[in-house]
Amino acid sequence: SWIGFKCVTDLIESGASVSVDPERISLVLPEVAMPETGLNFRRGIGGLIAEELAYEYRLPAAEAFVRANGLNRTVIGGARRHKLGIVTTGIAYLAVRAALDALGIDEARAEQLGLAVFKVAMPWPLEPVGISEFAESCDEVLVIEEKRPIIEEQLGRILVNHPNAPLLVGKVDEQGAPLVPKWGELLPGGVAQNIADRLTKRVDAPDLAERARPRTSLTVQAADPGTSLNRRPSFCSGCPHNLSTRLPEGSVAFGGIGCHGMASSMPDRPTLAVTQMGGEGAGWIGIAPFVEMPHLFQNLGDGTYFHSGLLAIRAAVASGVNITYKILANGAIAMTGGQEIQGEVSAPQIARQVAAEGAAKVVVISDNPKQWRSHSLPDGITVHDRSELDKIQRELREIPGTTVIVYEQECAAEKRRKRRRGTYPKPDKRVVINERVCEGCGDCSVQSNCISVEPVETAFGRKRRINQSSCNVDYSCLLGYCPSFVTVYGATLRSSASALPPLPTDGLNALPTPAVASSATPYSVLVAGIGGTGIVTIGALLGMAAHLEGKGVTVLDVAGLAQKNGPVTSHVRVFDQVDEVHATRIEAGGADVMVAADIVVASGQDCKSKVAPDRTALVVNNHVAPTADFARNPDLDLTSMRMQRSLERAAGGEGNFLPATELAEALMGDSIYTNILLLGYASQMGTLPVSLEAIERAIELNGVFVEANLSGFAWGRLAAADLDAVRAIAEAEVHDVLSEPVAEETLDELIAGRVAELTAYQNAAYAQRYATLVEKVRGVEAERMPGSEELVKAVARYLYKLMAYKDEYEVARLMGDPDFWRGLEEQFEGNVKVEFNLAPQIFNRRDPDTGRAKKRTYGPWMRRGFVLLSKGKRVRGTSLDFFGRTAHRREERALIGQYEATIDELLGALGPENHEIAVEIASIPEHIRGYDLVKDAQLHEAREHEKELMAKFREASNA
Repeated sequence: SWIGFKCVTDLIESGASVSVDPERISLVLPEVAMPETGLNFRRGIGGLIAEELAYEYRLPAAEAFVRANGLNRTVIGGARRHKLGIVTTGIAYLAVRAALDALGIDEARAEQLGLAVFKVAMPWPLEPVGISEFAESCDEVLVIEEKRPIIEEQLGRILVNHPNAPLLVGKVDEQGAPLVPKWGELLPGGVAQNIADRLTKRVDAPDLAERARPRTSLTVQAADPGTSLNRRPSFCSGCPHNLSTRLPEGSVAFGGIGCHGMASSMPDRPTLAVTQMGGEGAGWIGIAPFVEMPHLFQNLGDGTYFHSGLLAIRAAVASGVNITYKILANGAIAMTGGQEIQGEVSAPQIARQVAAEGAAKVVVISDNPKQWRSHSLPDGITVHDRSELDKIQRELREIPGTTVIVYEQECAAEKRRKRRRGTYPKPDKRVVINERVCEGCGDCSVQSNCISVEPVETAFGRKRRINQSSCNVDYSCLLGYCPSFVTVYGATLRSSASALPPLPTDGLNALPTPAVASSATPYSVLVAGIGGTGIVTIGALLGMAAHLEGKGVTVLDVAGLAQKNGPVTSHVRVFDQVDEVHATRIEAGGADVMVAADIVVASGQDCKSKVAPDRTALVVNNHVAPTADFARNPDLDLTSMRMQRSLERAAGGEGNFLPATELAEALMGDSIYTNILLLGYASQMGTLPVSLEAIERAIELNGVFVEANLSGFAWGRLAAADLDAVRAIAEAEVHDVLSEPVAEETLDELIAGRVAELTAYQNAAYAQRYATLVEKVRGVEAERMPGSEELVKAVARYLYKLMAYKDEYEVARLMGDPDFWRGLEEQFEGNVKVEFNLAPQIFNRRDPDTGRAKKRTYGPWMRRGFVLLSKGKRVRGTSLDFFGRTAHRREERALIGQYEATIDELLGALGPENHEIAVEIASIPEHIRGYDLVKDAQLHEAREHEKELMAKFREASNA
């Protein structure tokens, strides 16, 4: 035919030679090297080549191509008979090679053991001739592949009825017991165990079993968790989803693709399922007729909405199911890096579109409702402030059919990026917490779910503060039912650049050149920390440094949802010869050094399993950044000592633990330099396989804040040489940045301090009432429990807490604390204007749904008002106490007498058998925190707990 003739002439023109005989036309095609693949492919028209090869090898076209080019091949093992043949492909091949390295099996040892490895280039369809020839040379074939047995099943069909078929095992052994895992990641350690088990059944090689044993025991790691903390991904500070994914009591939501899917891991937001993109809510169409639940909420991001989510909404409308879509219009595909949304339409257009699709009701919720006044919306579409979300959701769930909430608020991460680039206005409004007024109840964290609301330990217990560095000025923390929030206007954070200590160049020049760890065998560096803080950058710098020195290197970043404050690791493996490493992931016990910017991630089971005794060096930041769980557990243990000891036990000795976050803030003005400081520390310690010069050159080539990063790296080197000296420099330049945790007070100091506070709170007589009971407890405990001060310290703390209840007069007094205003002046610069966020019980109506009084803002004049109000303490508890007439204030005064009576009962029966319970009972007020309804809820729980403890105390006393 003409087409066939044209194909032949084209091939001849490209260099093919032609021979003709009566049977057929033969084409000899020239070969063209493909250096990027390491293979030679025949040039020509693909279909004609495939037909020619298929004719020659009597195989289907694809298999013929594989056979002709030798793509499936034996990579280890000669022509002799093999005891065990391994068939593998893809990433599983790398795991096999890494496992052989761990077992000490090279080409010579493989020949001695009778081991061969066959690498498959095309798993399906499997070319039968080459694999049959390999299988015939083996007594047993072990197929190692990820997930489903694709190769194993094909090989079984090829070998069935074959006279020389070997024993074939893979996902299961010859008895049907599990062998190679069908799920999860195929790790070199497990593969090594599989190979050793199969090989030692056929050859005498006792050393293989020993080598296959993991260098760290995962069982031991699980039994020694080190901490209950877990670095789970969470919404960013100021993320719209912190509020938008909340649900009214009794409702349930479905998740989907997007950041909002993380709500499914939050116990206070019942979000059940995650569906495919575009299927949001479609499952409810089939479920609804068969369940009693009358309504469902469905979260949906604007990126998914533009992609295919509108189709699901259209289907829900057509089906008539009762569902409310909550469409977040944040203007970015935030989950995967903030890419621009293709085909984006505005939030008003979304509202119009879903209304046109037939939604029964459409409501717009915004963090700035005023900007919607310029938009012309169809009749029936209303706009509300985000504070009304709960009310709106309750209304919509009662409306039959499909309803829609368009929740408009820009992505916090994108706003932060834009501010750094100067393309988004910086806010002139900040929120500050007065720590003395704060009760530490955590309601601000519950309401905002914001990770920038952090704990601060004080002499009066754990309080809250706003991390101004990470705060994205969302202001949702103001929803916390507490008067401790002060809003600062017209001021900016005081720049610390001018106050930064100069780098001591003389000391830096005097440092010895750090040693370089040997990479004659692959050297593994595990970098660990929190997503979004530059962990991946550190891995990239090490990779570039190795490249500059002509070494081989692999860098594997394990991120997941890391950019959402989750854990992230970078596995860096450096080696002198390019072909010496096969697995990019560091195996169990395989880390030579761990550089960890977060001790929570470092002490987690995954990272700690990479640590081996007498092998792994530790360079760890001992600062504990709050985890997502802190928003729901205000008493979360955030100390680092248990985690530090756990890591030291895993490493079989002491590690290098330093306050890297605090040092970075003090010396560099920003905690973002924590990682580079740790890298400098590790370099000076001689624990890195690349030179100082190579790392510094890599920092220069990176081109981002070069001078600052070089400075941070140098401070890390100085810290490695003399940590105490670097701490001293930081302390001298920055007040209290490296201050130790609040020191434990002696009993006399505790009592004297609280007496002084109560005198200021009310008067000397009031303070004497406190001192009398405390001294009574002191005497009884000393008599019956000599040497113990636990009970009297508990009473000293918590009787004070009850007696110094924060009514209007006390809040006014604490708001005038000079230390608080001095702190504001140190933190901000400019023309500072303040507003106070208060919810007076008497003057405000309560919300019918929540029962809370609405918070209002009061201007700078309120500061003078506080001075006058604080003088009202003279009438506290009297008939003239206007504020003291409320039920809450009467309850707080009654608690003091009830506590005194409880302590008297405890003292009457105190003994060794019930002393511990008595201390726990005396500490009950620790859990009575907050204001108004928040305090009421905690008081109810505390009383129930006290009843249980008192029953145990009386039972122990009568035993």
